[in-house]
Amino acid sequence: MNVTTADARMTIVSMTPPSVPRLRLEPTGSRRTLLDGAWWPRSTDPVAELPGLVLAIDKIRGPVTRLVLAAAGWDSHPRRLGVHGRVLRLGYFTSQPRDLLTAICDRNERVDLLVVAPDTASGTADAAMILAATTTNLVHAQNIILAVSAPASRAAVGDAAEDAWETDGGRLGRVPAPRRVPEPAGCDR
Repeated sequence: MNVTTADARMTIVSMTPPSVPRLRLEPTGSRRTLLDGAWWPRSTDPVAELPGLVLAIDKIRGPVTRLVLAAAGWDSHPRRLGVHGRVLRLGYFTSQPRDLLTAICDRNERVDLLVVAPDTASGTADAAMILAATTTNLVHAQNIILAVSAPASRAAVGDAAEDAWETDGGRLGRVPAPRRVPEPAGCDR
């Protein structure tokens, strides 16, 4: 990190190359979704984590100009971050849910992402990211981890997959009862 003063107006630039983010976005780019996807950072260091995310969003949704983050959950709160030759403004708000990041792109377009905590188990993180990037998702960011962690939720997801498999001709360990074919009348054995 390159910082010479604690001045809030100072732009911070990461001295390491941006990491490849663990990011899943809703594929259609629909503006009618609750969330546009999910991001699972590897740490709570915004200087290390945000540049890779910004570059990934740039490629898919256009140049990011500003990020809105929760005040809680980050090791530091730089107000300006240098990314790929430009300066982004970062805003940290106590009113922003800890599990939500909003990227503002050119033309004031928003990208709302679930932020999965770095220490989340991989199975839970994957399920949360899939749900957040689903066009029909109706679960708010702050409730997604709980929704995918609840036993009833996991059972419903598992049952749905098994039901779909069975309707396609699969069987789940159930042995069908033997079928008896009636013999034609008048046949001797």
